[in-house]
Amino acid sequence: MPAHYDALETRSPAEREAAQFAALPKLIAHACAHSTAWRERLAGIDPAQITTRAALARLPVLRKHELMERQQAARQEGGDPFGGLATIGWNGLLRARGVRRVFQSPGPIYEPEGHASDYWRSARALVAAGFEPGDLIHNAFSYHLTPGAWIMEAGAQALGCPVVPGGVGNTEQQLAAIFDLQPVAYCGTPSFLRILAEKAEAVGRTLPIRKALVSGEAFPPSLRDWLAERGVVAYQAYATADVGLIAYETAAREGLVVDEGVIVEIVRPGTDEPVPDGEVGEVVVTALNLDYPLIRFGTGDLSAVLPGPCPTGRTNTRIRGWLGRADQTTKVKGMFVHPAQVAEVVRRHPEVRRARLVVSGRMADDHMRLMAETDQPSPALEQALHATLREVTKLRGTVELVASGSLPNDGKVIEDARTYD
Repeated sequence: MPAHYDALETRSPAEREAAQFAALPKLIAHACAHSTAWRERLAGIDPAQITTRAALARLPVLRKHELMERQQAARQEGGDPFGGLATIGWNGLLRARGVRRVFQSPGPIYEPEGHASDYWRSARALVAAGFEPGDLIHNAFSYHLTPGAWIMEAGAQALGCPVVPGGVGNTEQQLAAIFDLQPVAYCGTPSFLRILAEKAEAVGRTLPIRKALVSGEAFPPSLRDWLAERGVVAYQAYATADVGLIAYETAAREGLVVDEGVIVEIVRPGTDEPVPDGEVGEVVVTALNLDYPLIRFGTGDLSAVLPGPCPTGRTNTRIRGWLGRADQTTKVKGMFVHPAQVAEVVRRHPEVRRARLVVSGRMADDHMRLMAETDQPSPALEQALHATLREVTKLRGTVELVASGSLPNDGKVIEDARTYD
């Protein structure tokens, strides 16, 4: 089994950073030249100046709800179903190159697939999970409209692995095919792999599957160990329908290594601002993909950067994996309160490092309490925060000043602590 997919995984961090930020200005220039949305969104930006992380951080984050809204608005006008963000299309869409497939994700959101080999870059994750050329893979992701199965199949083909397109459902039929064909590898959700294993045990048989790459849902250590007891070594991949592979697990089992084809930032929820390494925030991805150049795309997922390189020799940044959702919007006394509003309160008071809005009480009796970290506590600051909180949210709340570093490092900006019994 190859130790790594290619030499890119083991290059020095400085070499990687230089290569990615040499490619980024070209990506931005291409996006603005061939995409109406990016030309509008990045108006006034000189692509040649976006050569560092600090420069990248000055560009706006594109969040998933904005992507969906832009696509919906364009479709209602009979325009581009990709909302002007893609540079590929088909007859009737003015694009640099043609599209191979079009997928639909919940929303609906439409994603294009270009013609590049391993377009979604999943082969790297397959190798890290122990897959080898010639391994027969049972692919249990959906082939219907969504790209999940195609993401894995493209990587399998690039690696030289034949695929059984199992899809979802029809468990008995899939199990029969597994017993007949004896695949050694599996791609799909971890919960369906467990179902297959349990059904095999119920008829006194054992799955021939020995290795797995799972995604699409949480993969707790308890399930990982349960599968290992049955001879299946499973690793997880973190991917989305929008950007493909973002990060992947390795044999070290110490976080997920960021893929070579993306630039990952962690930003404070509700803002465009990167957080210090180690602090939990929203995963923001820039895909170095000329066909669908998503620049600072907010996934809505929470994670954090881990210190140091992976013990397997891979040198790219590691993240902790999926830690929850960043969109913590909640309704208080009939009005929506957004993480961006909490961020705005903090922005207006430089003495505050970060804050958390705790909503408590019972249904129809909501109470807001802003917990603000500061090294300069004072009654004046408390009163000023109280006034700003009301001005920004249009709701009354209390303020509690706390010491810097005392709030949990879990990425929560709004905590809903109400009871509903």
